[in-house]
Amino acid sequence: MSSADSPGAVLRKLVAEAVGVEGGDALLDDAGLAERGGDPDPASRLPALVGAGDTVVGVVPRADPGLARRLLEGVGGDDDSGGGETVRLVFTGRAADRLTGPSGAVIRSVLAERGVEASRHDGDSPIGVLLVDDRAVVGLFDERGLAALLWSDAPAVREWAAATCRRYLAAAEPA
Repeated sequence: MSSADSPGAVLRKLVAEAVGVEGGDALLDDAGLAERGGDPDPASRLPALVGAGDTVVGVVPRADPGLARRLLEGVGGDDDSGGGETVRLVFTGRAADRLTGPSGAVIRSVLAERGVEASRHDGDSPIGVLLVDDRAVVGLFDERGLAALLWSDAPAVREWAAATCRRYLAAAEPA
């Protein structure tokens, strides 16, 4: 696989196209990027990125147990501080299927304990999008799970992430 075909390069291109910037290199120069096989890997970056915010809104297409644990590590903490975060997640695709499958009641219970407002969307997406306060966090998924993670404070990327989250939230139903 050439570096132009790496998951990180593919994700950068997808985000650049989504925000309407050809090539997107200048827009995403300050973006952080983690790829599978890197140190740290994308899933290892999630808790710090998600835990840094008071408000988390997102679209989650995959909810594999390991990735879900990493995501929840940053959400609603286990301490006695009371959390205080606002967390609204729309589960779509395989993640939505898990909410209604055999383990759905357990998953919904864990989410509720963490203060996560969960919704279900019938569509699918190869990418996950989170808006953590003013930071956009975008993950690219493949058959093996989370392949790359990009985060950016660029206004155009934040606006696209917010619009994406609003669109999914508007079309979702409570889990």
